[in-house]
Amino acid sequence: MLEKIINASIRNKFMVLLLTTFIVAGGIYAMRNIPLDAIPDLSDVQVIILTKYPGQAPQVVEDQVTYPLTTQMMAVPYAKVVRGYSFFGLSFVYIIFKDGTDLYWARSRVLEYLNSAAHLLPKGVSPSLGPDATGVGWVYEYVLQSKNHNLQQLRSIQDWYMRYGLTGVKGVAEVASIGGYVKQYQVVINPDRLLAYHITIAQIKKAIQRSNND
Repeated sequence: MLEKIINASIRNKFMVLLLTTFIVAGGIYAMRNIPLDAIPDLSDVQVIILTKYPGQAPQVVEDQVTYPLTTQMMAVPYAKVVRGYSFFGLSFVYIIFKDGTDLYWARSRVLEYLNSAAHLLPKGVSPSLGPDATGVGWVYEYVLQSKNHNLQQLRSIQDWYMRYGLTGVKGVAEVASIGGYVKQYQVVINPDRLLAYHITIAQIKKAIQRSNND
């Protein structure tokens, strides 16, 4: 059998060269155009809702934020599983859709139902959607180190400079900051002075909010 193939190839040199050319051209085309993933994305189509409720215990977050959002998201079309997680000051709601659902269509549907659920949440609580990325999209980690800056200064450099520069890179969905100390301003109230000047805590809060608008 092998001898016949060799003899046929010798007699039809032009056809062999033509077939070889087509195979090589097809291989080059496939190498340049067929998308390949180093790690195949086998994760479900999911949308994450993140809600911050600072200073509240997990049970309060569960009752006032996670539960209302979870019940509303159960009505989203093509949603097969809705999971809610409550932590100290944080709420996560995961909506997992049926296979084949377009991710951006799913995000738009969740956003519609999220707007209708806004009146169920406490005043000042604003939920937001997580990035349009999957669990296999975490591709790079880096660390900021310096002998001349403390952890709070390094976190400020990360949040106000590094993060914005990396977010503008093509293909980057999110840059998540971990560690360090977030810069805070704390107002210590003296009750005796409040009483002496007839000032309420609500007035102080409103004054701070007005100053932050500048």
